[in-house]
Amino acid sequence: MELLETLKILADDTRFKIIQLLISNDFCVGALARTLGISEAAVSQHIQVLRRGGFLRGEKRGYWTHYVVEKNILIQMADELKVLSIPPVNKQFICLRESMNKDNNLGGRNMCKCKCEHPEKLQGKPGDCSKKQIQECHGDENHSCDSEKKEK
Repeated sequence: MELLETLKILADDTRFKIIQLLISNDFCVGALARTLGISEAAVSQHIQVLRRGGFLRGEKRGYWTHYVVEKNILIQMADELKVLSIPPVNKQFICLRESMNKDNNLGGRNMCKCKCEHPEKLQGKPGDCSKKQIQECHGDENHSCDSEKKEK
């Protein structure tokens, strides 16, 4: 099962509480219902979702079924989340302004195709930039995108 699907299963408050309870103790549906203050039918519905997701397994003990958390799926989820927090070795920042070609624009907006040293000082479109902002970024008062438009 994919990480996003498993996270969606645990996103429900009641299902998350069931997992928290079952981590330390094995409970039957009746005990979970009393502890959570909800009906046995509601607990059964949540357990069904958790079982389909691979989070729980049931163990028959006499007349009742007690539920146990499959801790391996939680460990696997934690590992996948850890991977998201590790930056790639070859981080490459791609500026939309640099990646756009002359025939392409982003959502109908004209994007600057120049290599700005300080793009945070500029606005989204050359026409929105003050002369001071352009000078700080490009070293002069002419925005290279303005000259590209004039050449067309």
